[in-house]
Amino acid sequence: MSGIENKVIVITGASSGIGEATALLLAKRGAKVVLGARGGQRLEALAARIADAGGEVAFISTDVKRRAEVAALIKLASDRYGKLDVLINNAAIGPISALDELRVEDWEDMIDINIKGVLYGIAAALPLFRSQGFGHIINTASTAAYRIVPNMAVYAGTKIAVRAISEGLRQEAGEKLRVTVISPGMTRTNFAESMSNPEMKAQIVASMEKFAMPPDAIARAIVFAIEQPADVDVGEIVVRPTAQA
Repeated sequence: MSGIENKVIVITGASSGIGEATALLLAKRGAKVVLGARGGQRLEALAARIADAGGEVAFISTDVKRRAEVAALIKLASDRYGKLDVLINNAAIGPISALDELRVEDWEDMIDINIKGVLYGIAAALPLFRSQGFGHIINTASTAAYRIVPNMAVYAGTKIAVRAISEGLRQEAGEKLRVTVISPGMTRTNFAESMSNPEMKAQIVASMEKFAMPPDAIARAIVFAIEQPADVDVGEIVVRPTAQA
């Protein structure tokens, strides 16, 4: 058996991009995947693909801005499979813009999804992990958490927060709980869909077409962290396209 087989793994933001690629790879490796995302039709289609290929999958529509929906996703995993091995807090948005534009609603959405969504996941999974005596939380940050550039102040701030929360959790976790931060660089996803600034959206789309990585690259990094022995904690993985500054 691999270090993945028969593990029960919850993924938020699972209907596209990194979440979708990770769900497909984990299911192929024998994990039981429990998927949450706002995109109901995409989520259902992904679950059908996994089931048709012989994988085990459950899913529920999940908006990580709503604590009760995140709790329901974790409960689904526990009720269906009797345990939870890994929570991948992957849901995030990035409507980047200059601060002078005062796109306050975009700022609030990033805080609600990128930070509070991660905290809601931790709040739902941590008591279960403690009662089980094992568990692994993987939080998706970004290379924006390491290098601040114009127009990305709030987005970078949310990802710096994810790193800080993850490191605090790691130090509190004890020997039974693993914590990993995955920080992707430019990745070929629907990242630009949430952007309300058309010029910024066009720039990001052009950059993606030029040198972005496939989401499979991040999925493989996540699998690497999960498949390590229980007493090995991969703290952080940064994955960039070679062409990214």
